[in-house]
Amino acid sequence: MSLFEWDPLFPSQSQFIGIQNYVSMFQDPAFWNALWNTVYFVVLTVPTMVILSLALALGVNKKVFGWRHLQTIYFSPYILTVSIVGIVWSLFLMTGFGPLNYYLGFIMDSPPDWLGSPTLAMPVLALVTDWWLLGFNFVILLAARQNVPQRLYEAAKLDGAGTWRAFRDITLPQMRNAIAFVVIIQFIQQFQVFGQPYVMTNGGPNNATMTLVFYLYNAAFSQQRFGYAAAIGYLLFAILVGVSYINYRYIGSDSA
Repeated sequence: MSLFEWDPLFPSQSQFIGIQNYVSMFQDPAFWNALWNTVYFVVLTVPTMVILSLALALGVNKKVFGWRHLQTIYFSPYILTVSIVGIVWSLFLMTGFGPLNYYLGFIMDSPPDWLGSPTLAMPVLALVTDWWLLGFNFVILLAARQNVPQRLYEAAKLDGAGTWRAFRDITLPQMRNAIAFVVIIQFIQQFQVFGQPYVMTNGGPNNATMTLVFYLYNAAFSQQRFGYAAAIGYLLFAILVGVSYINYRYIGSDSA
């Protein structure tokens, strides 16, 4: 389909145009803006999500008082749908009427327009996404930490290893595959982000949150450029496969 000027109503009238859709895509500033926004979103979300979920998993694994309740609290946002998450956070952050800006108004003259600022909108979406999906990664990493044999830590303690050395030489290597799994799953998921900007910002302001999948969606269903949208889809697929392959090779070489 990406090699055609495709009409879904009259498929027989579709015209073969070769790689013109790909040429148009790479020459379109809007495409590069969407790609940059997507990469920016991934950079904001994935490292933060992995580090926080790992820290929470290590903390809960110590089984402090109420640790079972903490598992439930951390995981509970993950059961919500993206539409509910987007609407609730949009109301919470609403300029003038949202609870956050209402209380900020007592300590500052002009509270930020969280979703209306081209500078703040994407970091806010990243923060909301981290809050929403943190529990999924937390559960995976907690299970991986609980599978690390305790005898390894006992042996390290006898050798005089401190907390940091045990974490570096035992915990991280033993959890390597689980961490790599979380990284690649989150990379794939966040590179395909659509729901959060669609619900919370509609790609704005000034296309500051227009992501690649959102751009594909607009090309197909708003502009009726189905062949062009297919070209974007194939490029997205190639990026995800390439990164997944690199991650797989990394795990394989470390496990050998």
